[in-house]
Amino acid sequence: MQPEQIFVPFAGMLLLTLVVWLWMFYLRIGHINRTGAQPKTRADMDAFPPRAVAASNNFQNLFELPVLFYACILALYLLRAADHVHVICAWGFLVFRVVHSLIHCTYNHIMQRFVVYLIASIFLWVMVVRLALHIFAIQGVA
Repeated sequence: MQPEQIFVPFAGMLLLTLVVWLWMFYLRIGHINRTGAQPKTRADMDAFPPRAVAASNNFQNLFELPVLFYACILALYLLRAADHVHVICAWGFLVFRVVHSLIHCTYNHIMQRFVVYLIASIFLWVMVVRLALHIFAIQGVA
């Protein structure tokens, strides 16, 4: 396995963030053009249509757990610790985050979104725990 393979899902997460950002602006600008709304405060933005608010919330969510994903990928690469399990987990995280964003930005069924979020999180936490164990092992802690 080439260690660089771990960067394909990394790039996928970056692209997902871009797509959600574009979708959020498309919905916001469309609403402003249709209604002439002139939002001045955060509360004004929350009064936008539900899909625009959901896209904004999803964009913010892409700066929560995914930040750990990015840090984990970089640490794995720098430590030369990325293996097949990490690559599979990285792909799993990406795929389920894409599905999470699709649900969140379209019909927004909360329980379906939660289950997908949970599965993505499990992939990430496996990566994090395996990385931590690797670091402890090379430091002689574990």
